Amino acid sequence: MRDIPELVDGYRSFLAGRYAEQAALYRRLSARGQSPKTLIVACCDSRADPATIFDAAPGALFVLRNVANLIPPYAPDGDYHGTSAAIEFAVTVLEVENVVVMGHGQCGGVAAFLDKARRPASPGDFIGKWMSLLDAAVDAAGRHAHAGDAAERHRAVEFATIRLSLDNLLSFPFVRDRVAAGRLKLRGAWFEIATGRLLAMDPATGEFTPVG
Repeated sequence: MRDIPELVDGYRSFLAGRYAEQAALYRRLSARGQSPKTLIVACCDSRADPATIFDAAPGALFVLRNVANLIPPYAPDGDYHGTSAAIEFAVTVLEVENVVVMGHGQCGGVAAFLDKARRPASPGDFIGKWMSLLDAAVDAAGRHAHAGDAAERHRAVEFATIRLSLDNLLSFPFVRDRVAAGRLKLRGAWFEIATGRLLAMDPATGEFTPVG
């Protein structure tokens, strides 16, 4: 790793700064394990880091990141399910109290999906199958996903993707049971990279409004 100087320099800065300031906290976390109250499901876009956006201390958030912050439906088969495994661990082992699905503006996964010319050509590759989960989100976005200007269409699908992931979460029995019992809350959020604005989804209406 020494041939990636930006990582080495960043680590040295972390060690001298943030780690030195919070060394006692890191030692406690090492000895006691983690007990975050919130699972954040976010896009792996390098510009939208949940720990930075929420100014979270080490150990405060359990973060799951993938392309376009998608959650697939519950599918207990013999395949590998990294996203589902992380959700199961957070909910049943760590017993988080909240799950927040956070999308963001200018999502490259959504852009590639909407621009058919940029879709992966091979139906057998990983990204092509993964992004096909968005078919339902585009349907849910209705006319706003297919009409209006490009920015409006893009944002409508970003919002619909969050709603889709929250709906798919409820297909997991261990999530559904805890929500019904009042032990788990599901929430949606959307972050605008250019302005730093955060929108929260109203669980009752599905509409997004500014936080703060």
